[in-house]
Amino acid sequence: MDEKTMVADALVGINGELKMFGDMIPQTENKELRQCLKQIRNQCEMSQEKMYDAARERSYYVPAAKATQEEISHVKSIIG
Repeated sequence: MDEKTMVADALVGINGELKMFGDMIPQTENKELRQCLKQIRNQCEMSQEKMYDAARERSYYVPAAKATQEEISHVKSIIG
């Protein structure tokens, strides 16, 4: 397995964990547990940012082009 594949797999895994925490935190009644889950989620987000930065630096990930002002206005009109 090459480095690019490992980085991509790590990002997929981290993103899955972030979704899992997003699902669990609002369903947790125990405040102490909720706070703990939030701390773990925050650490996970920092790991995701580092992995994303590494992928960008190595050109493993190229983000989509930025939306035009017209595209932004169109989406705002739909949801707004």
